[in-house]
Amino acid sequence: MQKVQTNLKLLPILLGFFIMGFCDLVGISVTYAQSQFNWSETRAGFLPSMVFLWFFILSIPAAIAMDKYGRKNLVSIGLLITLAATFIPIISFNETSCYATFILLGVGNTILQVSLNPLLTNVVKGTQLTSYITSGQFIKAISSFVGPLLVGYFSLKYGSWEKSFYIYTLITLISFIWLFFTKIEEEVTEKKTASFSKTIGLLKDRNILLSFLGILCIVGLDVGMNTITPKLLIERANLAKEAATYGSSWYFAARTIGTIFGVFLLSKFSEKAFFKVNMTVVLFALIALVFAQNQSLILALVCIIAFGSSSIFAVIYTLAIKSQPSLTNEISGLMVTGVAGGAVIPPLMGFATDFMGSQQGAVGIIILCAIFLVYCSFKLNNSITQQ
Repeated sequence: MQKVQTNLKLLPILLGFFIMGFCDLVGISVTYAQSQFNWSETRAGFLPSMVFLWFFILSIPAAIAMDKYGRKNLVSIGLLITLAATFIPIISFNETSCYATFILLGVGNTILQVSLNPLLTNVVKGTQLTSYITSGQFIKAISSFVGPLLVGYFSLKYGSWEKSFYIYTLITLISFIWLFFTKIEEEVTEKKTASFSKTIGLLKDRNILLSFLGILCIVGLDVGMNTITPKLLIERANLAKEAATYGSSWYFAARTIGTIFGVFLLSKFSEKAFFKVNMTVVLFALIALVFAQNQSLILALVCIIAFGSSSIFAVIYTLAIKSQPSLTNEISGLMVTGVAGGAVIPPLMGFATDFMGSQQGAVGIIILCAIFLVYCSFKLNNSITQQ
């Protein structure tokens, strides 16, 4: 009976991870919105910034609010904001409402990223926790994979990609109502919330600074590849927009498989060795992507990049925590703030593309991220070894 009650409490939380995957919708939305509103590459590059900028602004305040108001309440707030975001395109969809949608999607997603895993710890204990956190990330990856397929379907079937938000609104509403009527007991803890000053002060540590910049780059690479894949297929393989957007699903499918393999490989090899090998492979695949011109080769290289980079965020996060275990709370807040890399890299890609007149400029920016990550894989290794 106890196990059944636990499972019933788990289901709405795990559905929350599916909602968390909605932020990846921005990658495919760039292609459609750019065509619909006739944006330049530079302007289109700012759309992902509307989502990921909030990780920089709200991650630490959300952690503070979670201690004050409770985990379930904060998750509920995140779902309500996401619900508002998905409802806007149903009422009216133009340039202004498009930006408003993704701004609110970013705010809601930041709150969910900060609060969902802690809420999970109130339901699952001990050795099961890691497997359920991994399951949550897998569910999020499925959401990311389904997004481009759903948008492409509505574009082809109804000639209106934004109608896909009807589905997102329905799922979010179900998630909010389900969680609202689910009773979850939260333990009262005496721990102190990480302060702004102490968290930012960690950047004085060279190892933490490299980890933070590494998080910025790996998230930037991930969002960048999500954004650029359909554009490469349109520019080089002459695919129609709807067909090209399925390239993002290939990317997310490979990333999902890579995450599963990553769990297995990280149990056999050290994080540092895994980091070095994977990022070296990713860098060479990105360099090859500069020269790829046909659909099959582009998709193959995109899948290699997605597979190789899929677990790097977790690796950098783990290495940062291991470097100073006594400051886990502060380091966690800082690393989640680094997700703002998704707001920094896409505008640079857009500017570089406009400057060069092709997507080669955007690929070049992603290559710079990969070069830094390879550098980071060696330097983080040295820093930790010396401690």
